[in-house]
Amino acid sequence: MGISRILIANRGEIALRIHRAAHEMGIETVAVHSTADADAMHVRLADHAICIGPPAAKDSYLNQAAIISAAEISGADAIHPGYGFLSENAQFAEIVEAHDIKWIGPKPEHIRTMGDKVQAKRTAGALGLPLVPGSDGAIETMDEARRIAEEIGYPVLVKAASGGGGRGMKVVPTPADLESAITGAKNEAKAAFGDDTVYLEKYLGNPRHIEFQVFGDGNGNAAHLGERDCSLQRRHQKVLEEAPSPVLSQEDRDRMGGIVAKAMADMAYRGAGTIEFLWENGEFYFIEMNTRLQVEHPVTEAITGVDLVREQIRVADGKPLSFKQEEIEFKGHAIECRINAEDPFSFTPSPGLITAYHAAGGMHVRVDSGIYAGYRIPPYYDSMIAKLIVYGRTREGCIMRLKRALEEMVIDGVKTSIPLHAALLEEPDILDGNYSIKWLEEWLAKRES
Repeated sequence: MGISRILIANRGEIALRIHRAAHEMGIETVAVHSTADADAMHVRLADHAICIGPPAAKDSYLNQAAIISAAEISGADAIHPGYGFLSENAQFAEIVEAHDIKWIGPKPEHIRTMGDKVQAKRTAGALGLPLVPGSDGAIETMDEARRIAEEIGYPVLVKAASGGGGRGMKVVPTPADLESAITGAKNEAKAAFGDDTVYLEKYLGNPRHIEFQVFGDGNGNAAHLGERDCSLQRRHQKVLEEAPSPVLSQEDRDRMGGIVAKAMADMAYRGAGTIEFLWENGEFYFIEMNTRLQVEHPVTEAITGVDLVREQIRVADGKPLSFKQEEIEFKGHAIECRINAEDPFSFTPSPGLITAYHAAGGMHVRVDSGIYAGYRIPPYYDSMIAKLIVYGRTREGCIMRLKRALEEMVIDGVKTSIPLHAALLEEPDILDGNYSIKWLEEWLAKRES
């Protein structure tokens, strides 16, 4: 008996995305929601809806006991965590499986291994992935830190083992800055994550952020679905993503794709995963692996034709991959704009009532969003309210279509990042694909001065 009812342990556009995939497979859905999300679109469309707590995420979307109770009450036989919230919580995955509910995600041990950055780096190295030069593990003493920093050469980067979003991360330009940077990173990591473990890496001056989408069936079969270029970032948060990367050759793609697919097969990895690299001067350096679906997964779907959420559900149900590596064809170009409810240039959040809404449309234009006219964006969660994904046969054609779609998109009543995306698409560097992970912050700084 296969999966017949999925509880969606998330909110917003990704909850709606999962609901749609499930319904296309003839599977019922259960929406869980906070009191703030009672009128959300995924709650309205799901077959069953259960309130699991007040607005604060810790009391609702992170409330493991409430989510398990909702699954048992509703008769759900599987849980999909989406991204964020509990999606990379190994303990929650174990609890789900202990209740004989299918976890639509990787094996808990893989979530745990890749969630610890030190262990992830060690595992990646053992699997043959290229690493940024740095410490083999956690830094225990200042003497050790000084020795390693001298070996790899300044500037170096101090990183928190449990970090994310740039917290617990410090650039060290000279030996004189090392001790204060390590102390600062440890304090920041302890406050943010309850873990002050840090490690050292070589600091790359002007890299791109390129990630590979991988998929495994848990039984040693795995494939890659190409790369995404996510270099346009602000404060380590992605703003725009595209596939394929404008800087990779087909030879690079095949070589790195083969390496990551083999690594996943060797791990017997299950489900969707993303292996993230920094790329500079033609070299790849592993930075982390996300053991979940990514926000930017639609650009991969656009150029491969593979429904990643459907594939997640199939694999969690014990089925083999629905494709072989040699069957994956990469066609055309796709770009995703993350549309946030915030001031487009100061990035101040702008929750509130949407007074008018018109989604962009037309050939090869996709909008993933749960908003509608009359919907009130709550102030309690991430500010992303929509994703605009556009496909074209060429990168140039994709950009022209994206410009048109941004002109057509209307979200009134709140400020959004649509004007930021429109401005970016007028920049020669963006049009030429000539940007790095530092480009956007430097551009914003120039704009302010």
